[in-house]
Amino acid sequence: MLLVNGAYRNEKEITIDTQKKYFIETYGCQMNEYDSELVAGLLEKENYIRAESSAEAQLILLNTCSVREHAEEKIHARLSNLKVFKDRDPEVQIGVLGCMAQNLKEELLESKPYVDVILGPDSYRRLPGMLSKSKDSSPNTIDTKLSRMEVYEDLFPARREGINAWVSIMRGCDKFCTFCIVPFTRGRERSRSISSVVEEVRQIKEDGFKEVTLLGQNVNSFNHEGHRFHELLLEVANIDGIDRIRYTSPHPQDFDDDLLRIHTKNKKICNHIHFPLQAGSDSVLHRMNRTYTRQHFLDMARRMRAEIPGVALSTDMIVGFPGETEADFQETLDVMRQVQFDTAFTFKYSPRPGTKAAEFQDSVPDGEKQDRLERMIALQKEHTLFRNKALIGATEEILVEKNSKKSKKQHQGRTRSNKIVIFDKAGEKPGDIVNVKITDAQGITLFGHIVN
Repeated sequence: MLLVNGAYRNEKEITIDTQKKYFIETYGCQMNEYDSELVAGLLEKENYIRAESSAEAQLILLNTCSVREHAEEKIHARLSNLKVFKDRDPEVQIGVLGCMAQNLKEELLESKPYVDVILGPDSYRRLPGMLSKSKDSSPNTIDTKLSRMEVYEDLFPARREGINAWVSIMRGCDKFCTFCIVPFTRGRERSRSISSVVEEVRQIKEDGFKEVTLLGQNVNSFNHEGHRFHELLLEVANIDGIDRIRYTSPHPQDFDDDLLRIHTKNKKICNHIHFPLQAGSDSVLHRMNRTYTRQHFLDMARRMRAEIPGVALSTDMIVGFPGETEADFQETLDVMRQVQFDTAFTFKYSPRPGTKAAEFQDSVPDGEKQDRLERMIALQKEHTLFRNKALIGATEEILVEKNSKKSKKQHQGRTRSNKIVIFDKAGEKPGDIVNVKITDAQGITLFGHIVN
């Protein structure tokens, strides 16, 4: 015991008091969630500890997204709010990480000069050294170089306890869709070794997670030294203790027979596929540089429905892409009616500076975009309810996740097909797998009760 400020303290208490606290706010996709966990792992190796709020942290990091304009507006507003912590304590450091750091570093330097560190998605290894440099010398430090090699395969994320763990298996993108900024903010496509992914999943299992989700911008484009995505899936599925394997997002052009076969033969590979359509018109798909046709998409979706028992299909769709006519939009609605997606993420097109589509002159008026979006959402709600009602009376295997938001007497879990289910508690705990008979469907949510 040591005497400190008139009180006896043990050395462990003193060490904790002198450790710096960090806080990371994450915006955007699951890849950003994973990268935040990766950065947390780096910081904790440097003796930082996680803070529960930005108000108690000496290091505040925003992991940012540039996919849509609204995301960038949120970051600018949040940085303005965070300035009060630096005004109050000049020792506080603020950093911007990720896609927005890569894409808008000059704008950030000009409008937010109090930001200490600006770090692109391929430069996270440098963060500890940059924090020291920023504090000792220059007002801010920047590294946004893109790499052809960096995949962080020897680093392990610092995850909170939970049920599902994200695992990045590759980085970057080679597709260059004309609406998308990702190839310019995350660089070219490169894959981790299968052995490094397997090692990380084994660690995830030891940490108590029951489910993993493999991540990549085009996850089924995975290729490491000739080994392809379906081979990686098989290796991960062979790890005992992991009950479910998911992945996102595949590209329709690269979804092949080998991957389809894996779904039909291995129960650990969940029967949910996120299959991004973006548009149902060949002319719009061509302008988007999506590299597949409407018919190719429909044929593959039909095969998924026919060959994978109980498969659920989700998708992404954009309305109001430059040049999209009402006839083009009707073709997208027609694809929706043929596939009847279980769920969909729907967006109005917004131009991203630096992309090819931002140069197109034939923009769609915002009022028409909004009208099309509302019609699309209304149709999707019909299809979601139709798909969910088809499960009433069925008994589904549910992985228990957490308490229901509406009642502590109920649990929330998910089917293997990624549908949310609410049911009364019966002694199970998060991480358990139970059988639930589905009795009702409302919107995107199923309801039921546990059966033996």
